[in-house]
Amino acid sequence: MNAQQIAEKSTRNNANETIDAATTRLPSHEHSFRNATRIQESFTSIPERKALLWLASRMPAPINSDHLTLLGFVAMFLAGCSYAFARWNPWGLILATFCLALNWFGDSLDGTLARVRNCQRPRYGFYVDHMIDSVGALFLISGLAISGQIDWRIAAGMLIAFLLLSIETYLASYTLGIFRLCFAKFGPTEIRILLGLGNIALFFHPYAKIPSLTYRLLDFGGAIAIAAMTVMLLVAAASHTITLYREETSRM
Repeated sequence: MNAQQIAEKSTRNNANETIDAATTRLPSHEHSFRNATRIQESFTSIPERKALLWLASRMPAPINSDHLTLLGFVAMFLAGCSYAFARWNPWGLILATFCLALNWFGDSLDGTLARVRNCQRPRYGFYVDHMIDSVGALFLISGLAISGQIDWRIAAGMLIAFLLLSIETYLASYTLGIFRLCFAKFGPTEIRILLGLGNIALFFHPYAKIPSLTYRLLDFGGAIAIAAMTVMLLVAAASHTITLYREETSRM
């Protein structure tokens, strides 16, 4: 092998090393990422799924899932503002109910639309959707606390319990590949429905209380929600910890 051939071989080797180095920098998870298994078994899941598929198949082409995600986020922000407005005007409760319905439309339909059109972006969609859910919960519950319809301490407890349960759900999605959208047959849609019914009841009876108790309607409902989410969190955390421990130790 003469000097020229050696030089050409060295150049080819360097080029191959450059390509290999560039390849290792590529985000391999783009191809290896797997969606977590979605578990949706809430009371309304079957009719809701049919309604979302019907809506997605009729959605105008210029509207995409990003538009719906943004709509859901803005609607949740406006729901919080409406609750705050209800401190001075009961019509804020009706506005909040309308905004919750609009939030359902955007937040629930964005993923369905992406699947129907076969244009899913699983990592982007999961991250953005649930980051927005967390911020939206802050807006919503802050508005509730300002409304005067619920004790601010109970509202704070609801927010903390919701965020802790959300964290547990996201950790389970990462470690177990299971994304649970509901607990004990209750999911986001059921919560919106209960809030809407409570809003209507308070609109007609601003000082509604639980019969035979001195608790206001939303104070009582909020306390129940905190207790329920705490139980869900503890049960899910214990179950998933045991599952992960058994899976990991069995490989040792």
